Amino acid sequence: MARCAEEPGAYADQSINLVLAVEELNGLSSLELGKLLKESENSVVHISKDGSLVQIDVEKLASSLPLHLIAVLLSNGGGDLIYFLRGMRLLHSLSDLASRHVRLEQILLEEVKVTEQVLDLVFYLLLVLASYGQENSVAAAVPFLHSTLVACSLHLLSMLISSQWQDLIQVLLAHPKVDVFMDVAFDAVHVDIRFLSAKLSALNNDVLTYKAPTEKIVKHICYQCEASLQFILSLCQQKIFRDRILSNKELCRNGGILSLARKILNLNVPQCFRDSSDIMAAISRQKSKVLSILCEAENVSYLDEVAGSQKSMDLAKSVVLEILDLLKAAFGSEAKQSTHFLGKTDPKGLVILNSMRLADIFSDDSNFRSFFMANITKVLAEILAMPHEEFCSSWCSTDVPMTEEDVILEYDPFAASGTALSFSIGGSDSPFEEPILLSEPNFACPPGSLSSVPPISYAQQRISYLVKIIANLHCFVPNICEEEEKYLFLNKFLECVHAVSPNLPSDAPVNDDLQRAATIRKNLGSLSDYAVSLIPNLLNDEDVQLLSDFYKQLLQSIPSSSVEDYAHIICHFCMFYNIISKLELSQTLERGGKFLLRGKDGGRTVHCGRGNVQHARTTASSSSSSSLLVSSGSFPVSVLCVSWWEQGLKKVPVGWGSAPTWILVFFVLPLLSFPVSTPLSLVEDEERRVPLPIG
Repeated sequence: MARCAEEPGAYADQSINLVLAVEELNGLSSLELGKLLKESENSVVHISKDGSLVQIDVEKLASSLPLHLIAVLLSNGGGDLIYFLRGMRLLHSLSDLASRHVRLEQILLEEVKVTEQVLDLVFYLLLVLASYGQENSVAAAVPFLHSTLVACSLHLLSMLISSQWQDLIQVLLAHPKVDVFMDVAFDAVHVDIRFLSAKLSALNNDVLTYKAPTEKIVKHICYQCEASLQFILSLCQQKIFRDRILSNKELCRNGGILSLARKILNLNVPQCFRDSSDIMAAISRQKSKVLSILCEAENVSYLDEVAGSQKSMDLAKSVVLEILDLLKAAFGSEAKQSTHFLGKTDPKGLVILNSMRLADIFSDDSNFRSFFMANITKVLAEILAMPHEEFCSSWCSTDVPMTEEDVILEYDPFAASGTALSFSIGGSDSPFEEPILLSEPNFACPPGSLSSVPPISYAQQRISYLVKIIANLHCFVPNICEEEEKYLFLNKFLECVHAVSPNLPSDAPVNDDLQRAATIRKNLGSLSDYAVSLIPNLLNDEDVQLLSDFYKQLLQSIPSSSVEDYAHIICHFCMFYNIISKLELSQTLERGGKFLLRGKDGGRTVHCGRGNVQHARTTASSSSSSSLLVSSGSFPVSVLCVSWWEQGLKKVPVGWGSAPTWILVFFVLPLLSFPVSTPLSLVEDEERRVPLPIG
């Protein structure tokens, strides 16, 4: 690439004509240029400039234009974005025309020297564009011009080098500066995302007067960013290019890819533009594409590289949290969207599917497993706590009420650059004033081919990722995992089962919490049964076996006994405790005591909270029984403390030496108690143990 700096002087005598050609011909499409060439002789076209007729040799223009743009780029440092965009626009028109013009095809598509110059031009231009900072974003037109130049530069490679990705990648990898290209390509797109983020952040209700032109500006930048991301994704989908990226220290260890991903995932549309389906869909597709890029980077060595740096580890964790936020938002509103899914208006990309795929990747990596487990367990518990019928329709069926659609953009560099140039020519520094449009672009969803996953396949993929995530987190490899990790996921999941669902109102009946635990058991069993049908296409035997093992352990931790059974046990325990401690039942519960029912199986904790006592008293005042929420181990139970039990306690002498006390302890309670297979004992606050005589 350094040799290009030495050659511009050889073309100095042509620079004036080339500048004139760029300025006068960039507005002509390939069809219009072809028409002029047909009407001309020897590929010389005539244009009028200031009353005089100027001749331009199109063939010489085609062979000289790449090197001319490099010379200008080196001479002024890339400050004139308008001129470079005009030059790139003209180069795209000539490239498009080359497929219909033999001589231009020989020059642009077959001459090795021109191919090398095009590569150098794109590399140099991206290098300059990647260096743009916040100080360059003062002018309103800069985000327009910059984002369009990045997209046009990238797509020029597929037009002039090869439209076949495998062939293009072979050429790129053969270039000595391919690693520089990778760095600057990601960095240049990152700059555009920063421009877009700043533009979105600056928008508020004050701009509603100028909403129409502002919306057009944001749409244009969105589409340029999406086109650039789509190009990079297409490169990353080729294994040989992906492997080269994995060896790039800047992109992996220093977090170049993760930094871009976090910035895109942080994009947020202001409330005043939430009704713009175009903008919402475009930003969603950007998130989908960058998630897909991360998915394509799926490789053990990649995550090891990320884990080798604290900076990249922190970036990765922040990306994980953003992914979990996407899943929470999606699954939290899934029932509401069953009749009106996001993708019904404009394709929004495979955000959920790609997020779940990444969740599968991170949950299976030892570097991120603990962090991921700590943050996703609650999400999994909420999914499994869905009403059983809804859960089965969403996670145990191929007849899902929602799917996602993506779109592969058919990017038109000529039209895109024309829109950006028309804004800059408008001469307005205010982003809220209507620019002068030389040609009205189509601001609807850009043309492209839908890339939708068949509903059955979509449903099965989504289910398989859920199974894999649970299997990954439950997996324990003795020679690799620490001993304390053996039941770590199970215990964390049980903690989430204990917790009251955030979807329940604070004054909800405690029976709802019991129902939630029972629903989780039932849903997990249905998922375990359905997962077998996904073998071997989407799941393997180990995945399904791990899910089944987790389900069995959960069954042991969440008993299936009826509410009445536990009511008898806990009521007897509560009565006996109040007698020996000389306290009223309500006074004991007021202290928010913690009790542990210990047996040979390890025991189950019982929590009695103040809020539960208040609810019990409220209920008791209007009925013959009061309802307390007592958490037995991992199983929330609603204990019916019949009022006559409390009244009876008040009539019984509570001294250890009184005969009624011993009669109650050794004769009455054993007769009334529900028989259990495990001898139990009682501990208050895990310190004081008293035998509980249950037969």
